[in-house]
Amino acid sequence: MKDCNCAYCMGGELVAKFAVPVCELESGTVYVFKEQSKKGRCILAHKKHVSELIDLTDDERNVFFADVAKLSRAMHKVFSPDKINYGAYGDTGCHLHFHLVPKYKDGEEWGGTFEMNSGKTILSDDEYTKLAELVKDNL
Repeated sequence: MKDCNCAYCMGGELVAKFAVPVCELESGTVYVFKEQSKKGRCILAHKKHVSELIDLTDDERNVFFADVAKLSRAMHKVFSPDKINYGAYGDTGCHLHFHLVPKYKDGEEWGGTFEMNSGKTILSDDEYTKLAELVKDNL
């Protein structure tokens, strides 16, 4: 079931406000987050419009976390972060998704929680395309 008000369900211009599609994995869609103050920041949005992990079957949850790990491995390979932070939010947009946020010891917010959408680093369309290709090629 899709929610016509949900950016992850509808895609297109709704999701384009904050993310660039990369590819489909078994459990959902990978996106590059447009705000790139943490170089390589991505999102994995589940293919089903569910709000909570507990809304998935055990098998669906296991596949989702396997895809989170797969994406994390690709991000480590491409961006060489010192750590990846994981965030699952959705107070208003109740579609299960994880933010994978690379953190760098010499970068901002090291040792603290990442800011959701600072708007500090917005890239060109070409730069987003290149990031998306790097991630996709390493999945």
